[in-house]
Amino acid sequence: MSPAISAHEHLLDLFRRHGSTLVETPILQPASLFLELSGESIRRRLFVTQDAEGGEFCLRPEHTIPVCIAHVSSGRAAGEYCYLGPVFRQRSGEPSEFLQAGLESIGREDPEAADADIFAAAMRAMALFPRREWTVTVGDMGLLEALLDALDVGPSARRRLVRQLSAGESVDAALAGEVRPASSDYAGLLSAIEGQDPRAAKAFVEDVISIAGISAVGGRSAAEIAERFLSRAANRSGGMSEAARDALRRYLAIRGDLHSAPGAVRQLASDLGLDLGPALARFEARTREIEARNVNLGTVRFAASTTRNMDYYTGFIFEVRSEDEPAGRLVVSGGRYDRMLEQLGAGRPSLAVGCAFWLDRLEGAPA
Repeated sequence: MSPAISAHEHLLDLFRRHGSTLVETPILQPASLFLELSGESIRRRLFVTQDAEGGEFCLRPEHTIPVCIAHVSSGRAAGEYCYLGPVFRQRSGEPSEFLQAGLESIGREDPEAADADIFAAAMRAMALFPRREWTVTVGDMGLLEALLDALDVGPSARRRLVRQLSAGESVDAALAGEVRPASSDYAGLLSAIEGQDPRAAKAFVEDVISIAGISAVGGRSAAEIAERFLSRAANRSGGMSEAARDALRRYLAIRGDLHSAPGAVRQLASDLGLDLGPALARFEARTREIEARNVNLGTVRFAASTTRNMDYYTGFIFEVRSEDEPAGRLVVSGGRYDRMLEQLGAGRPSLAVGCAFWLDRLEGAPA
C-alpha cells in the first residue's frame, strides 16, 4: 500500500472514530444547486453539461451540498457523515480533478459542542500529514451578522461588504467604496429588487428576463445577468453611516489568539454600547468547548475580518493554510451552515457544521 493510500485510510479511520458514516454521492450534480447556494460566481469554476431536456448539470465541485442532499432524502433528523472522493473545479495552475475528504455533522442540537468536535477532529487529522507550518484561523459569521444588526446596516450594504471581504479586499477598501448612481435605464427593475432577499430577487429577475425572451446576452446566461442586477441594486442602496463604518472598522481589526478573542469582542461591544446578544454568548461557549478538547487556543488565530458567503455560512468558520503553499492556499476549511438543509427541501431548519480537506495540497508540498 502506497503512503498516500495509507494516509487516506488513516484519515477515514479517524473520521469513523469520530462517529461518522462513509457516504458516496453522484459525480454528476444539478448545477442550479451550487449556483443558488454558492453564488453565480462559482460558474466559471464548474464543468457544466446539459441533458437531453436542456437541464444543466455539473461535475461535483465539492461534497458538502451532495451530502446534505443525501441526508434530506434519507428523512433522518440527524446524521454524522464522512467522505473521500474526487471533485472537479477549474483551478489556475493546479489539476482540475483532485481529491477532497471531509466531515459533516447534521442535526445536532448542541451547536457549540458540534463546532468544537469538528474543529478538534480537523486539528487531529492534520497530524496525519507531513509536518509543516500551518496557520489556523477562525472567524464568526454569526458575530458579524449580530454586529450588522446592532448597527442597523441594511441587507444590500451588508451583502456588498461581505462579498468584498470574501473576495480578498482589505477592510479599508471594502468600507471605503462609494455608492455609484445606477443607470436610469433600469431604475424601475433595480427599485423592485433593492433590499429584497437575494434568492427571491434573483428568481424575479430571471423571470423578467425569461418573459422578455432573453436567454443569453454577450455570452452571459440569464442567471448571470440576474446576479449582475443584484449587484447593481446593492450599489444603489446608500452607504453606511460614518458611525457604523467606524464600528465595523474597529470590529474587523480585531485579531489575535483565540484565547483572548472573546474578551476583545466583549470589550469592543461595551465600548460601542452595542448588544451582540446570543451571538457573543455562543462565541464564548464555543471557545470553552474547543479548549475542553485539548486544543491549544494560543496556536489558533482569531480574525474578525475572516468572512464567507453569508447566504451559505451562518456562524463559526475556520481555515488552515500552509505557508509552503503558493499565496497561502487553503488546505482545510470548515464552518457552520444552518440555513442550507431547509434550502435543499428539508421540512424544518437543521443545524449543520462540517469541514473539507484539499488532499492534493496537503500531500503535494514538501515536508
